[in-house]
Amino acid sequence: MTYLTKDKDWWRGAVIYQIYPRSYQDLNDDGIGDLAGIVSRLPHIASLGVDGIWISPFFTSPMKDFGYDVSDYCDVDPMFGTLADFDRLIETAHAHGLKVMIDLVLSHTSDKHAWFEESRQSRDNPKADWYVWADPKPDGTVPTNWLSVFGGSSWHWDSRREQYYLHNFLVSQPDLNFHNPAVQDALLDVAGFWLKRGVDGFRLDTINFYFHDRELRDNPPLPKHQRNTLTAPAVNPYNHQLHLYDKNQPENLAFLRRLRAVMDPYNAAAVGEIGDSQRGLEILGEYTRGHDLMQMSYAFEFLAGSGLTAPYVAGVFEHFDRVASEGWACWAFSNHDVVRHITRWNLTPAAARTYITLLMCLRGSACIYQGEELGLPEADVAFEDLQDPYGIEFWPKFKGRDGCRTPMVWRTDNGHGGFSNTKPWLPVPAEHLPLAAETQEQDAGALLHHYRRAIGLRQAHVALKKGSQSAMRAEGNVLVFEREGDGETLTCVFNLSDTAADVTLPVVPRETLGKDIGSVAPLNGVVQLGPWGVSITRKA
Repeated sequence: MTYLTKDKDWWRGAVIYQIYPRSYQDLNDDGIGDLAGIVSRLPHIASLGVDGIWISPFFTSPMKDFGYDVSDYCDVDPMFGTLADFDRLIETAHAHGLKVMIDLVLSHTSDKHAWFEESRQSRDNPKADWYVWADPKPDGTVPTNWLSVFGGSSWHWDSRREQYYLHNFLVSQPDLNFHNPAVQDALLDVAGFWLKRGVDGFRLDTINFYFHDRELRDNPPLPKHQRNTLTAPAVNPYNHQLHLYDKNQPENLAFLRRLRAVMDPYNAAAVGEIGDSQRGLEILGEYTRGHDLMQMSYAFEFLAGSGLTAPYVAGVFEHFDRVASEGWACWAFSNHDVVRHITRWNLTPAAARTYITLLMCLRGSACIYQGEELGLPEADVAFEDLQDPYGIEFWPKFKGRDGCRTPMVWRTDNGHGGFSNTKPWLPVPAEHLPLAAETQEQDAGALLHHYRRAIGLRQAHVALKKGSQSAMRAEGNVLVFEREGDGETLTCVFNLSDTAADVTLPVVPRETLGKDIGSVAPLNGVVQLGPWGVSITRKA
């Protein structure tokens, strides 16, 4: 096994590149990306200057939810390759100086997992209590009013045991019973298996869903004026409840401490996904404070549908500082579950540049989703081409997640963007082809090069990577804040609009940083910002 020597705090301020393996690079021409394909593209990722990669699930799975339904935690699904391919990926990534984080789906398994197949056979088998089973109410109805993220009740009847089992997502994704210590032990063994193979950390899917309320109490209704679409689309009745009992349970903290103890000898780090529309940042603070829980987590504030106005960003950080000041966030604008932010926020090329520069200046760690560096817009996938069960269920108001999961485009001289030589599992949109990586490499003004320069700026300044951050202020559509660390103080000014604006700063000697990404200098204390203008200066 190949291990990468690393500081225990390597994750703090790290930039992590997310790979959705089905759609990154297909080398065996079956239309589906594979681990060997990822290996072949690691030079591209390393050239961005990122610290590591996060790979979405590649484990053995019936693929009802495209790998987030695991049937064997300790093997590679044949469509992606073999364990030997994974070992080569680790070795090659480490040779490029890249850490490797893998996506662990611990809250639930596939119904094809051997654990569940045994558990469902009877009420007294060795794994009978490994999943969340409950008797029906006297009238035969479901035990609680809990709802599935993917629609409908989160309980499903099983005739073998004449009980319901809990599934917070698809019916084919039964929830594990974390109240059973044997379940926790088995999952910690899974983490140990991959750490021994050389992984540098984990992205923890639905980290706040691990435990359920032992008493099976009903969730209260959520008043309509308090609902939002941070974690589910508006058409999903999941938004109609305040999720007090089906997730976010206090017992989670003890398990996270156990997981951290497994990770620490390897200097491994984890980033948790917190899906909660009301208390996301607060839970983030709970799960990442101190030195014995998770290192970082992300909520959904910057994955939201509304644009990132200066007041909104300032408000998010004011809220963060109030409820999670001891925690550490990992910010992202796009991922495999949301509409790509180029489309979601209707960004011009200039706006796209400003937003990545902003991301690189924010306190916290950062995730970049594959294709984001090319400026890929959301693909409009026809209903007949949809693969995502979430989109099929809520079509046409919500089209699911396939639009952000279409294959990467590497070349324009291939009908499938250089992703594969055969028809891919999702179509490659024609409008993506001109944005291919090979084409952008040849264009000095392309977004791809801006990403490299913005990431490079972050990597060059400890103040941006790990330093403190002042309270933000919003002056109209202009965001102003300071980052301080390693003996330097940086003033960051962002015009998050297409209208020119002036901002006055204290008149002190300043050096302008990031000129190669459009940063402008103040004149007599006044920063004159054009549309989507940026100014990053260092106090002399």
